[in-house]
Amino acid sequence: MQTNNPGKQRKMLFNAPVHIRHKQMAAPISSELAASRGAKTLPVRKGDTVRIMRGDNKGFEGKVSRVDLKAYRIYLEGLTREKTDGTNIFLAIHPSKVQIRNLNLDDKYRKDTILGRKTAEKKVTAKAKPAKAKKAPAKVAKETEAKTTKSASENGEE
Repeated sequence: MQTNNPGKQRKMLFNAPVHIRHKQMAAPISSELAASRGAKTLPVRKGDTVRIMRGDNKGFEGKVSRVDLKAYRIYLEGLTREKTDGTNIFLAIHPSKVQIRNLNLDDKYRKDTILGRKTAEKKVTAKAKPAKAKKAPAKVAKETEAKTTKSASENGEE
């Protein structure tokens, strides 16, 4: 369902189910990874290495220690702030403000889906081209066969 009403947009965001929240936690990928993986964005996961691209901590690079689907935020190792009472807390960052530099491919399902995107695209393009080439000679053979029988019947040969 698409709507331009901001209130409805916020309601859909806050009440989104987990499978949609996971997709909304996507972040852009570095250009080197994008070329090798066949995707521009991927959902951020625990263990990925990211670089902050916006805000006060721009340029900070670290490993994702926690992903909070409820609040749409990620937490990086080493990115902390000291509170007035002296305790350190992790800073929460929205995934759209980071760039994925290195992927955590420990999960075989994630590895298959990421690597499968590019191989699936190659298979589709490779299958489409030869299929057209095989059908064309069959049509030509039928047409030449029809012409020879037509010319034979005109000449009185049977």
